[in-house]
Amino acid sequence: MWYFNGQIIKTPRHIVVGDTKHPAAIFRDSAMLSSLGIKPFRQVLPDKRYYTLGSYSVDTSGSEVVGTYAGVAKSVSDLQGVMLKKTNDCVADRLAEIDWYWARAAKGGTAVPSNIASYATTLYSEHETKKTEIAALNTIVKIKEYEARAYTEVRKDKVFNENGTFKEYHASKTTSYAREIDMCIHFTANPTDPTDAGLVSLTAD
Repeated sequence: MWYFNGQIIKTPRHIVVGDTKHPAAIFRDSAMLSSLGIKPFRQVLPDKRYYTLGSYSVDTSGSEVVGTYAGVAKSVSDLQGVMLKKTNDCVADRLAEIDWYWARAAKGGTAVPSNIASYATTLYSEHETKKTEIAALNTIVKIKEYEARAYTEVRKDKVFNENGTFKEYHASKTTSYAREIDMCIHFTANPTDPTDAGLVSLTAD
């Protein structure tokens, strides 16, 4: 986008500057645009997960024009409600994946495996902990950190065949990656999930 004479130009088009009509092609010529006083335009929005749009200001002083919406913080209680729904839905989905073990046992079938029963107990416990943690998040800063907690993931390096397809994981070489994890939905791994053979560790920073 571009900015000229108080107007935002969203797509290239014919434009009149002074008494001269310029074709849309000039928007491919940055030097020409600069000579005409047509500047690149960028709009800055607050994170809509946490803020609503407030007052709007335009800074034309630099080589780029920047339009900025101030952020008006949403209610902490409203955000907590969204987080609780997210964590509740996550737990419900995980329990739905294993409910059939109990349904089978109730019909006289195989008993619920001990690892599944232990997982369910852990899941309930973690859920209660998360509800308590969310209730204690009394600022936007704390809420944002909880939904993007810094972690370091260490993974085994991949080894590829000559044709570029995956062959195996390296026996000793690893690489560390910075990750951000939403703690609302970060629970103990489900024992029914496939094993991630490449994962070495996942640690909170």
